[in-house]
Amino acid sequence: MSTVLNTLPAAQDQAIAHLSGRLAFETDPSDVAADIGAGVVGWVLVDSRSQESWDQGHVAGAIHLPTSEIAARAASVVPAGTAVVTYCWGPGCNGGTRAALEFAKLGYPVKEMIGGFEYWSREGLPVETSEGVTRRPSDPLTAPTGIACAC
Repeated sequence: MSTVLNTLPAAQDQAIAHLSGRLAFETDPSDVAADIGAGVVGWVLVDSRSQESWDQGHVAGAIHLPTSEIAARAASVVPAGTAVVTYCWGPGCNGGTRAALEFAKLGYPVKEMIGGFEYWSREGLPVETSEGVTRRPSDPLTAPTGIACAC
């Protein structure tokens, strides 16, 4: 008996609804970087981490708004109705999810950048610090060297 198939895959309509739903709530570092690189407007990127984490490095162009400050400060930082993409540290942290929930409670359309800052950095994407913007070498397990994932 198959361990994988011990629980049968979902029916087509259920799979489509579930997977489409996930894409409505999530994006990833590569898609965020592609939009930033292409100058796409109409959404903002919010880093919900602490000041200390922000200072160590963040996505260039992101807005720093710790989760605990979203309810009080969002309206003064992000125009109403603007789509928001949140991120926190990484996949082992649900801070980006909590931040997205806070924005959703305020009526903002929202997505979470899965993988967070960890995967942004591991993919060799631009990281901003007080010393400027740098790129760290990409981790070949997260960003294939010399080839495109093409997902």
